[in-house]
Amino acid sequence: MAALDPVEFVARHGVVLASGKGRVPNLAEAIAGEPIRGGWWGHPKGRDIFRALGALDDSPDVICLRLVERKITYVHRRLWPALVRLAAEFGKERLTAIRQEHTKTGSAPERPDPVSKLGAGGDQGSRGEALGSRRQGAARPWASGR
Repeated sequence: MAALDPVEFVARHGVVLASGKGRVPNLAEAIAGEPIRGGWWGHPKGRDIFRALGALDDSPDVICLRLVERKITYVHRRLWPALVRLAAEFGKERLTAIRQEHTKTGSAPERPDPVSKLGAGGDQGSRGEALGSRRQGAARPWASGR
């Protein structure tokens, strides 16, 4: 079985949880190939999950937020225009980019990212505006998550 490309996984799904349970796909379980009980660190594929999350943090095409039910969520750049248009529904807290810096002890303190990538990518011009409008509707199922 070929290794899952985490950036492609997020590109395909648009919105993905790192490891929590929710209304959208979960990267950790996609890599594990099965539901994970407890934390993913203890799973046999924990190192693969760690590397995949690091690849997403380093990708210019993915942003990390606490968007879906305030859980660690990765969003592909094609949906950034829709997030900007829905900013009033989400609120500032859920649209603040975060950067996780994993330490040797395994902790991952979150740091708000002072440079938001949301305004720097996605579709541009009138085509982008039209696509962004359609994506707003696609975002509704998880947009209202508390």
